[in-house]
Amino acid sequence: MIDTRRLRTLRAVADHGTVTAAAAALHLTPSAVSQQLVALEHEVGHRLFTRDGRGVHLTAVGKIMLGHANEVLAQLERAEAEVAAYTTGAAGEVTVACFATAISAVLSPAIAALRATNPGLRVRVLDAEGDHGLAMLLDGEADLAIAVEYRGAPDAADRRISRSPLYAEPFDLVLPHNHPEAESATLVSLADETWIGPYPGNPVHDVITFACQQAGFTPNLTHCSDDFRAVVALVGAGSGVALVPRLALRDMTLTGVVVRHTPGPERRVFAAVRRGADSHPLLNPLRSALRTVARSLGMGSTTIRTG
Repeated sequence: MIDTRRLRTLRAVADHGTVTAAAAALHLTPSAVSQQLVALEHEVGHRLFTRDGRGVHLTAVGKIMLGHANEVLAQLERAEAEVAAYTTGAAGEVTVACFATAISAVLSPAIAALRATNPGLRVRVLDAEGDHGLAMLLDGEADLAIAVEYRGAPDAADRRISRSPLYAEPFDLVLPHNHPEAESATLVSLADETWIGPYPGNPVHDVITFACQQAGFTPNLTHCSDDFRAVVALVGAGSGVALVPRLALRDMTLTGVVVRHTPGPERRVFAAVRRGADSHPLLNPLRSALRTVARSLGMGSTTIRTG
């Protein structure tokens, strides 16, 4: 009989690529993870991993087992959801991993609405960049993740998660108020400018870089910050130009900058749960509230000028 706990360990190591990283995600020691993998290999009767330097890679049998592990763990999620629905489903805690902009624009209003409709539902929030939330979901640290599309993200066909789209958020150009292109700037016209944006590894960095490359140039990203308020402040100080997600600009003090709503990139935001948890009675009202708030978002299409 295969221990399901070892299947979770198998998936964590496959997701993270090293025993050490998987151990950190599972809150175990690397020795404990290695012991679980050895025990699983004994249960299966085949090697599941090969080592390459510090990393590990699935063998052919390991890939077969990972596919079954995803199915088994999804079925366990469904079982937990049905039991929760049978017992009550009216009260409990849900942990959500979500990036800062979506916490403000979508998650917080949804939590406020749920206080009236589902007073027994408690939502615990973990601030996580768009590329970290899914890892937290798969590692069991979160029950739901609000995440963004990015290179390397699990796609809609991934058998580990169930996704539902929330909104597609445009990016706007932000320039110093006295910039010569303030009234007519496009990506192409700013090809030679100094750019300000998130660090590599942040999904927004990928979106900005790809959009500029599609316009025919690679942006000179000189100043880096993952805090959009800091990015806008640097633009206002005349340090460069930026592409910023529109909702990040909402309610922000836009001193000394011009914001141009121009055709360009979008970041697609979605909610994800582990496959099998789709019908969980605590997750369903939260997912519904998130969709309702997301539909109410108005993105606008004008130029904002501040001095």
